[in-house]
Amino acid sequence: QPENLQKNWLREFYQVVHAHKPHFMALHCQEFGGKNYEASMSHVDKFVKELLSSDAMKDYNRARVYLDENYKSQEHFTALGSFYFLHESLKNIYQFDFKAKRYKKVTGKEIYSDTLESTPMLEKEKFPQDYFPECKWSRKGFIRTRWCITDCAFDLVNIHLFHDASNLIAWETSPSVYSGIRHKALGYVLDRILDQRFEKVSYFVFGDFNFRLDAKAVVETLCAKATMQTIRAADTNEVVKLIFRESDNDRKVMLQLEKKLFDYFNQDVFRDNNGTALLEFDRELSVFKDRLYELDISFPPSYPYSEDSSQGRQYMNTRCPAWCDRILMSHSAKELILKSENDEKIVIYDHIGPNVCMGDHKPVFLSFRIAAGAGKPIANVHKCCVVQ
Repeated sequence: QPENLQKNWLREFYQVVHAHKPHFMALHCQEFGGKNYEASMSHVDKFVKELLSSDAMKDYNRARVYLDENYKSQEHFTALGSFYFLHESLKNIYQFDFKAKRYKKVTGKEIYSDTLESTPMLEKEKFPQDYFPECKWSRKGFIRTRWCITDCAFDLVNIHLFHDASNLIAWETSPSVYSGIRHKALGYVLDRILDQRFEKVSYFVFGDFNFRLDAKAVVETLCAKATMQTIRAADTNEVVKLIFRESDNDRKVMLQLEKKLFDYFNQDVFRDNNGTALLEFDRELSVFKDRLYELDISFPPSYPYSEDSSQGRQYMNTRCPAWCDRILMSHSAKELILKSENDEKIVIYDHIGPNVCMGDHKPVFLSFRIAAGAGKPIANVHKCCVVQ
């Protein structure tokens, strides 16, 4: 129901914009246009037009929109969409031209789509096929832009990492094979944005990381007192289903696990107290603790929510709920956002639309202030003055 869903999604998004009144806003979308891109193009166009012309966004007089719509190119297509909105009160905003290696003043509203490879204002890459060979049509990759506001330069990276292809394979080992694939891809992105081609600046990496909970540890915890039944295919003897039953209580089924089924009898464990009891199993970021920082998570797992518009809080029984959607940053970016001028809480990390169907992912947002000149000790940004 894209028409209805888009209306709900935008309403919830605008409420957050209205509540926080950001001067600079970055919106990163993944799988933009959905799985069937050709059929979804009209919805994409409506979404973009609505965002750029809506009353809720009328005070944002400059915008940059980058949509990867080149769906006929298997080699390059990422289905990523990056939107940047600048409030009329914000003066002297510059964006980096990666080809000319200089900053340019941002004026007006511009939309770039189709072949982003030729746009000098960003870097875009799709991950090589051999990163995840079993997923032939993968669109996973990243888009990077660089900005300079009040002498503070930073990179914003829109990222989409690889998913889990099978719950049964994810359950077999800890950490899972898919976790290793995501680790490799994220390491590639960080190496790329920190290589020698450009001056190093603070960076924020945000999007769908597809991080999953440690499946083996979660199942062993949720089903600690259960007995496991294994069901195999008659022709291949391959495991096709695991059923965990309570040892007593009439052998009640607690969890059923298949390639694309994770059916646990009590979803409240993922919602109560924002799923905090399961955060200890969210371990994929620990490998990057020297390179990436994240604020404390205080919202429930962001995926996979039901796409039934009447079920805003219900999870789908396809995957173990997990915090897939994240906003991560370099340690220098952490210093930027935590330097508040007083003690009021001005850093908020939360999700959007907790009680409304937003699609299978709940969007996650980070709101913070940067003091003028905050970035000067970190990055030598006097080059912001060299503009066209």
